[in-house]
Amino acid sequence: MNFWTEFKLFAMRGNVMDLAVAVVIGTAFSKIVSSLVDGIIMPIIGLLLGGINIAQKSFTMGQATIKWGLFLQTIIDFTIIAFSIFLAIKFMTLLQKKEEEPKPEILSRESTLLAEIRNLLIQQKELERPKH
Repeated sequence: MNFWTEFKLFAMRGNVMDLAVAVVIGTAFSKIVSSLVDGIIMPIIGLLLGGINIAQKSFTMGQATIKWGLFLQTIIDFTIIAFSIFLAIKFMTLLQKKEEEPKPEILSRESTLLAEIRNLLIQQKELERPKH
């Protein structure tokens, strides 16, 4: 098997395609969360702290500028994304458990009759058994 054939088989596997879709959706979701944090959450936090923009907070040490506000905003982004992924996985696990629950077996008429005959034979054997 040549290199390109192997690559095609690898790339067309379900897991690789699922991963590609997940990366695209994850990237879009990350942009949504960043917009939520930048446009809504951080301004509210800024208002609660006296009208300051935390994302622009920094200090300098020598010639280095430490942008601690931007770092804090990124941590909030990450926390929201991680929590959202946790909830999505928890929801998916819950759905899978419901699907995996065994459904009660519905017996055919013949199977029901055979089960009744079996039960009667077991009862009859128990009655015929000598008691000590």
